[in-house]
Amino acid sequence: MKIPVVFYVALTTFLLVMLTVMVSLNMAFTWVFYTMCLGQAFVLVMVYKVLKDKYTTDKTFENYYEDRPINYRK
Repeated sequence: MKIPVVFYVALTTFLLVMLTVMVSLNMAFTWVFYTMCLGQAFVLVMVYKVLKDKYTTDKTFENYYEDRPINYRK
């Protein structure tokens, strides 16, 4: 079963937000340190998975942004 790339992005984001909360709550240094190391490892894995993903699209720069199309006025 292939794990989607979005899972790695969400997991890494959650882990690093949790690290920020741990620091703000003054948790023990060992927990913060190991969470930081785990977060850095997940960042590397996430970047590798995103770059190696077989994603293709037929969109070009002429399509602009899909959520806000450009209306040409002439």
